[in-house]
Amino acid sequence: MLAAFGHAYAAVDINTANEAGLRGIKGIGPAKAKAILEERDAHGPFKDPADLSKRVKGMGGHTVERLQAEGLAVGSAGAATSAQAAAPVQGKAATSTAAAAAAAGAQKSGAAVLVKK
Repeated sequence: MLAAFGHAYAAVDINTANEAGLRGIKGIGPAKAKAILEERDAHGPFKDPADLSKRVKGMGGHTVERLQAEGLAVGSAGAATSAQAAAPVQGKAATSTAAAAAAAGAQKSGAAVLVKK
């Protein structure tokens, strides 16, 4: 059953994450995490990836896309990530059960789980 989670990782919602959570995303260091948090605190949550690109210096469209591939969820993309996490990855019953259990556990803890194909 552990093998079913080999490619799973938790998505990090940019609108709720703290500095440590943001730094857990490959490509976000201490300075970028601080800039994201300061902008979010000053002007509210990010609506979508384009909003993030406009409001945080150095976060162009390509950078945001790469960070999303690393597990960053922005705006409505975060909801889509959660919906994808609840869907079974493969047709096998054991894998479907494991994915459902992971999604249920994530809902209890407030974290989203995304299973990469």
